[in-house]
Amino acid sequence: MKIRAALADATRALEGAGIEGAGRDARVLLAFALDIPRDRVTLCLEDQLCAAAKSRLDDVIDRRIAREPVSKITGSREFWGRRFEVTADVLDPRPETESLIVAALQRPAATRLLDLGTGSGILAITLLSEWPGATGIATDLSPDALDVAARNANALAVADRLDLVRSDWFQNIRGKFDLIVSNPPYIAAVEMPALSPEVRDFDPEMALSDGADGLSAYREITTGAANHLQPGGCLMVEIGWTQGAQVADFFRAAGFSDVEILPDMGGRDRAVRGFLHG
Repeated sequence: MKIRAALADATRALEGAGIEGAGRDARVLLAFALDIPRDRVTLCLEDQLCAAAKSRLDDVIDRRIAREPVSKITGSREFWGRRFEVTADVLDPRPETESLIVAALQRPAATRLLDLGTGSGILAITLLSEWPGATGIATDLSPDALDVAARNANALAVADRLDLVRSDWFQNIRGKFDLIVSNPPYIAAVEMPALSPEVRDFDPEMALSDGADGLSAYREITTGAANHLQPGGCLMVEIGWTQGAQVADFFRAAGFSDVEILPDMGGRDRAVRGFLHG
């Protein structure tokens, strides 16, 4: 079988299973099965697909039909132009989260930052990569997630500027920071069954939901942040698109000013940012 025919068959199989973006996913998974860069697929369409590669392709297509995300199959996801390792132990990074990076980079570079609930490390590692003079701490309650973040920090050459700490929010954190960022679990327990299978069945539940109303992390973060920010420091969190007003109220109640609800690229509320003055 030629690679062109295998790609067509894979695309049809994914389309038949109702996978959105079937052609894109088939191409990515074919490149993974062939162990070649994605942009090389076009150059080898007339080549023959060997039996070993065909077996690998069949396996990954079956996994995608079972709704396993492409990033969890290939073990990586691109975020802000960098490739991050992704495993079953961490949240699959989503494009909307880049809204936090956009908002952070609108401000002067932080000297010292804190990333609460870091998962794969995308926020802390991206910001340290963009700010070569900065240092930071990234926390998570999951030791396995911290292991993934450590590998990403090493791969992206910021490990010497990033400390990884197992902590339940601020519990094991000392010192003060110019910037605190977080993408906490914000899905309410009653919303979990309605999530797509790619999210509900393959992301860690503790990274998705607080098991309650989806707001408990914001209550803890806004309450504790004042003790860990320098005067004029900034707190910024990702939110669910319906949570802006409630989370902004938590910021104001905790003494933050200049509180803003920020949109993502699709125009939906995606982050809340506030500053601690005085």
